[in-house]
Amino acid sequence: MSGHGKDQPIIIIHKHAEHDEEHGGAWKVAYADFVTAMMALFIVLWLLSSSESVKKAVGGYFLDPTGKGKQVGSSNVGAGEVARLNRNDMHQLKDKLEQAMKQTPAFEKMEKQVRITQGAEGLRIDLLETQRGVFFLTGSPSPTKEGVELVQMLASELKKLPHKVAIEGHSDSAPFGEGEYSNWELSSDRANAARRILSANGISDDRFSQVRGFADRRLLLKNEPMNPTNRRISIIVRNIGLDEMEEMGREVPLSGAGAAVGEKKEAEGAKKEPEAASHH
Repeated sequence: MSGHGKDQPIIIIHKHAEHDEEHGGAWKVAYADFVTAMMALFIVLWLLSSSESVKKAVGGYFLDPTGKGKQVGSSNVGAGEVARLNRNDMHQLKDKLEQAMKQTPAFEKMEKQVRITQGAEGLRIDLLETQRGVFFLTGSPSPTKEGVELVQMLASELKKLPHKVAIEGHSDSAPFGEGEYSNWELSSDRANAARRILSANGISDDRFSQVRGFADRRLLLKNEPMNPTNRRISIIVRNIGLDEMEEMGREVPLSGAGAAVGEKKEAEGAKKEPEAASHH
């Protein structure tokens, strides 16, 4: 019996346990689809609550993902890129404004007092005063007839554009009489006077980004603080995208700082008035 037991084969039985379906990988695919759907929902909700400029920027990306077009595809652009994207448009606007101003009857005698330059903030239109005044009555925020006519002409062109507009008032360093009314009030009041003319001629209130009065803190002719050329109103057609950058808390090159080099070049080319400045 023992001998026969040694010759019996050894049989090994392997049992394969069947896995339940709940332990498979199908749930991972379903979860990934759920997360993707939630992300899409959040993006749609964000877009619905965003401004028109953001919607256009997002739409511009899908229409032009390579970024070669004029529509900004992302809000994360620097000021230099914003300026580059609008450089051609601003150059065309400059030419158009110059041609329109030549049609103004009083422009011939004020031609040397109007300067249009392109800077970091946008297209800057400077209305430079003289000893006798050109755009405002001497020592007053009240505009002259010629000043009103020119600003009205600018409004007729600017209202066709989507750009924001900023207005600056500047004075020379000559003391403005006595009392509480100073160069600060005068420069601010003149800037607001220009704003009111623009507003009355088709520029809506939401187009104005800033109205600033700088007194004599940003002289055009720094070595000649009494020169009447320092008295000026500046209307800035801002590059598209700068206001969105400000809303995001990003630093924007303002005209007084970012365009300092441009102002220096303008000052070098400005001609000194023959009479000394004593009034505004």
